[in-house]
Amino acid sequence: MVHVKTLLDTRRRKVDGTYPIIYRITQYNKVYTLASGISIPAEFWLQNASEIDRTYPNAVQFNQQLAKKYVEIRRAVLELGEEFTMEALKAILVGKPKAKNVITFKAFAEELIADMHQLNKTGNAIIYQTAVNRFLEFCGDPKISFPQITYNLLEKFSQQLALQGLKLNSISNYFRTLRAIYNKAIKRKVVDRSHYPFYELQVKYERTQKRAVLRQDIAKLEQLDLSDNKAAERALKCFLLSFYLIGISFTDLAYLTPKNLVDGRVIYRRRKTHKLYSIKLFPKAEAILNELHQPGAQYFLPILPNDITEDSLRAKELINQWIKTTNKYLKRLGEHVGINAQLTTYVARHTFATCAKRLGYSNELIAEALGHEYGNRITNIYLDSFDKAVVDEMHGRVIT
Repeated sequence: MVHVKTLLDTRRRKVDGTYPIIYRITQYNKVYTLASGISIPAEFWLQNASEIDRTYPNAVQFNQQLAKKYVEIRRAVLELGEEFTMEALKAILVGKPKAKNVITFKAFAEELIADMHQLNKTGNAIIYQTAVNRFLEFCGDPKISFPQITYNLLEKFSQQLALQGLKLNSISNYFRTLRAIYNKAIKRKVVDRSHYPFYELQVKYERTQKRAVLRQDIAKLEQLDLSDNKAAERALKCFLLSFYLIGISFTDLAYLTPKNLVDGRVIYRRRKTHKLYSIKLFPKAEAILNELHQPGAQYFLPILPNDITEDSLRAKELINQWIKTTNKYLKRLGEHVGINAQLTTYVARHTFATCAKRLGYSNELIAEALGHEYGNRITNIYLDSFDKAVVDEMHGRVIT
C-alpha cells in the first residue's frame, strides 16, 4: 500500500529562513519525496491540517495548489496500483501516462481506507476493512476487478454469510459497505455505471430487538454498593452516567472534558453524527463526573491519555476495550439484581427513551432529546424545536 502525505520539510532550511513543502510518498519501508515548489516560514504551517495558515500571504491560493497536486498524486498512485514505482509516478505527473491499467477492487478499497485513517475516521476504516477482507476471502481472488463483481457473485456471497450463521443485519451491513465502495468507484470513473451489480440485489434488514430495561431496574442498580469492587463500580457509574445524560454514547463519554461543561450544561458534538448536543447537567451526573475525574487528566473518564490523538486507531482501540470490559461487568450486575434483559452500554440510551415514553411524553419530544428527526424531514424544516426547558423538564423526570 502506498501512502501520500503533505508536510513541511523542516530538515532543509533555505537561505531566506523558509522551509519547503513536500509530498512524502511511502511504500512499505521505502520513502520518496516530491517537491511542491512552495516554501514558507515554519510558524505558518498547520501540521494537523497539512495546510498553510490563512494569515500567511496568498495562503488560499497556495493551499489550492497543494490540494490539487495532492489529488493528482493520489490518482496516479491509484492508477498504478501494484505496479507503482517512483519513476512511473513521475512519468504520469509530467504527462506521460503508462498504458491504462485495470484498478482492482482491493487496491481501490485500500486507498479509501488509507484516506479514512489519515482523516482519523478510524471507525469507518475498520468497518470498511472488515467487509473488504471478508468479501475477498470469499472471492479467493485478490485481483478481482469491479466488472467481475456481478449480481450472481454477490448473491452467492450473501448465501455464504447466512450459512456461516451471520444475522440479517450483519449481512446487510457488509453489503451496504460494498455498495458504498462501488458507488465511489463509479464517481471516480474507475468503473462504468453499466456494470453496477446492486440494482436487483435485495438484502433484508430486520428491526433490532428493543434493549431497554425498566426504571425500577435502574433504581436497583443505583442502590448497589460496589465499594469492594472498583472495576465493577466504575462500569456501573459509566452506565448510569450515560443514562443521566440522555443516553450519551460511551465513545462521546470518553471524550468529555471540563471544557464541555458550560453554564450547567454538557455541550458536545456527537462523534458519530457530528450533531451538537446541549444537555442539562443534573446533580446525579455531575457527581459521577467529579468522582471519575482524576487530578491532571484532560478527560473526565480515565480511559484516554492526555497525549492521545483523538479519533485515531489507538484511541478507538482503547475505547472499544473499555466498552468490552464494561459490558462484562454490566452483564454480571444485571444478573445479580435480577434484570431479565442483558445489560450493555447501549441499553442506557434505549432505557431513557422507553422511560420517557412510559411517562407519557410524545415521540416528537423524545426524538428532540435524543437528537433524532421525527416524521417527515421536509415537514421538520417548518417546525420550531422544542424549548430547552421542555426537554430539561422531561429529562429531570426520567432520571429521578
